[in-house]
Amino acid sequence: MEKKLALLNEKKAAALLGGGQARIDAQHKKGKLTARERIHFLVDEGSFEEIGMMVTHRSKDFGLENEQYLGDGVVTGYGTINGRTTYIFSQDFTVFGGSLSETHAEKICRIMDLALQNGAPLIGLNDSGGARIQEGVVSLGGYADIFYRNTMASGVIPQLSGIMGPCAGGAVYSPAITDFILMVENTSYMFVTGPNVVKTVTHEEVSAEELGGASSHSTKSGVTQFACANEIECIEHIKKLLSFMPQNCDEAAPSIPYEAANETRAKLNNIIPENANQPYDIREVIAEVIDADSFLEVHKNYAENIVVGFGRLAGKSIGIVANQPMFLAGVLDNNASIKAARFVRFCDCFNIPLLVFEDVPGFLPGTDQEWNAIITNGAKLLYAFCEATVPRITVITRKAYGGAYDVMNSKHIGADMNYAWPSAEIAVMGAKGAAEIIFKKEISEASDSQAKWLEKEKQYSDLFANPYRAAERGFVDEVIEPAETRNKLIKAFKMLENKAVKNPRKKHGNIPL
Repeated sequence: MEKKLALLNEKKAAALLGGGQARIDAQHKKGKLTARERIHFLVDEGSFEEIGMMVTHRSKDFGLENEQYLGDGVVTGYGTINGRTTYIFSQDFTVFGGSLSETHAEKICRIMDLALQNGAPLIGLNDSGGARIQEGVVSLGGYADIFYRNTMASGVIPQLSGIMGPCAGGAVYSPAITDFILMVENTSYMFVTGPNVVKTVTHEEVSAEELGGASSHSTKSGVTQFACANEIECIEHIKKLLSFMPQNCDEAAPSIPYEAANETRAKLNNIIPENANQPYDIREVIAEVIDADSFLEVHKNYAENIVVGFGRLAGKSIGIVANQPMFLAGVLDNNASIKAARFVRFCDCFNIPLLVFEDVPGFLPGTDQEWNAIITNGAKLLYAFCEATVPRITVITRKAYGGAYDVMNSKHIGADMNYAWPSAEIAVMGAKGAAEIIFKKEISEASDSQAKWLEKEKQYSDLFANPYRAAERGFVDEVIEPAETRNKLIKAFKMLENKAVKNPRKKHGNIPL
């Protein structure tokens, strides 16, 4: 038995070394952790149980039969994060550049199957050069097996992707299907075709970082929701994200202990400028309303005219969607609509109540928006809110104009409670434009057209640039003092805890993609 145990320990030691110490050192020189080190920092100490440590590839072509590594380039298993069971795969770049082989894919699929069967989150730590070329179509088949499972798990369990190194070609589509992507600045990148192919086909010269680095994808494409300074920050973000999510779609959103206190926030009474065209930072409103230091913003540097993220209200997890007057006056455009729609759908998947802060002057006009499908993209956000069955509350802080009023979780599309501050302006359009249309003839015939315009603008403003017409109709449930917002929301979400809605029976809707 001693010899057998010695052989077991020898194999374990070999597996722990991955591609060998020289390659581990090379990984560290790049400022990157190894696959096992990442898991070590991610899970609770001593909780990780590895599955498939002894797996090796089956290929015998191109000399691969002479190069075998236990684990075959990916570490898979399960552990706990803050006491909650989580399934993990972490690709090992020290073994064949983390490339995906038939058995490498089988290991990942095994973990995905376990996660789905047991209703627990799945975390993928990606660091791979792509499909293992020497294995041909079986490696491509392995990717497709993973994509299929990502899709089947979507909306059932949370799926998070940490991009810790290269992620190219077919490898990018698994993270793209998952719920959140986190990238590391300067050491990770994602693209369908690399810089060399781009140069050959389009004659563009671009670096890997410019083409598909964390900065590009967090600001330009919106592919990644988080760009992290280093791998440790990325791992900490994954942990924090998980803290707002349930284990699966059948569980309620998590909550932490909370002791009731004075919920009045006097600062909110003075946060809206007297001048309706003057911007203010909606994050200040969010910070005053939710529990202190609980806001985790998602997609912070992309489509900055809308703010989305997770927070806690009286200890309970909520999702927040808010127009941002500091950027493009808070208008809805293509990118903002897509960003918010995906976030709303995630929250609805996992029973996370939605809080909407509305200050929107409308949709952004222009050929660029129209030709890039603002109609379809705006409809995505509309569809997402209409479809959502979680508790939904809207607070109109200032402007709520035109079709954007409808789209931003209005009562008409199923919001449970709608509050307005006294500063709210709920109308088809701004007073200036409305006066120009309604009183066009009177203004043109007046001896002093400018004075007449201002007079009619004030007339329209007095009638409609307030929350009371909407309140009279019941479109707004209550006009509230801003300082009382937090108190009202805590009570309203408590009231909505047992909300039960069943949408019409169907296979699935056809969201305007």
